Amino acid sequence: MKFKLALCQMKGYMEKTAAHKSAKAYIQEAAQTGANMICLPEMWNCPYSSKYFHAYAEGEDGESVRLMSELARENGVWLIGGSIPEISGDSVYNTAFVFSPQGRIMGKHRKIHLYDVDIEGGIRFVESETLSAGSKKTVVDTEFGKIGVAVCYDVRFPPLFAAMAAEGAQLILLPAAFNMTTGPAHWDLLMRARALDQQVYFAACSPARDLAAPYQAFGHSCIINPWGEYCGQADSHESILYGDIDLDYLNSVRAQLPLGRQRHPEAY
Repeated sequence: MKFKLALCQMKGYMEKTAAHKSAKAYIQEAAQTGANMICLPEMWNCPYSSKYFHAYAEGEDGESVRLMSELARENGVWLIGGSIPEISGDSVYNTAFVFSPQGRIMGKHRKIHLYDVDIEGGIRFVESETLSAGSKKTVVDTEFGKIGVAVCYDVRFPPLFAAMAAEGAQLILLPAAFNMTTGPAHWDLLMRARALDQQVYFAACSPARDLAAPYQAFGHSCIINPWGEYCGQADSHESILYGDIDLDYLNSVRAQLPLGRQRHPEAY
């Protein structure tokens, strides 16, 4: 079985209405090009800065969620809605919603591992000052098989992805906004490693780099097959990256290197 995946590497906007207009155009173009599943970047409707997360936060019935539901339904596609700041009670989460082609919310992933770092000569960012952490992995059933969803910094914690693969995920999608300190150093290594160690298709969707924005995203959205090879990779500019997800190939790789059957969790 094959299906076409599209990653929308769009830039961010200060105005939410402008972000909505851009996301709509990207999703429509990807669907018209034949994509069956489409992914948006991390925090696509909000400037990537802690001081904006509360101000831009929405509930599950908010305008961004309604828009994504409508776009999934109108275009007949699975939509992984990047991530947005989601408010629930007194907490704000970095949340990725998953919509069916009927526009229904089939799952949502609240970023588990918050980006609290202070890199000498690089960047200081403390998400926990404004965001709350999720506590559950996210695996969603589709007609193409099971998909896993995580967000950005989650990628540095392999047991999360092992748990998704053990639950049957064959494709894992990662809305992610690495910066110009960690991106050049670690993006390629981490994305290829997660595809290899879990024998999955791995797709990471970044915002495009915008020199006028408060946060400089690395870009380089990518789709990687279970052998660790790129099916496609973007540069730092706005673009749509397409890739074919071939589940017969995935099963072939797993048969040749049967890591799933060779694990010894009792020894770990």
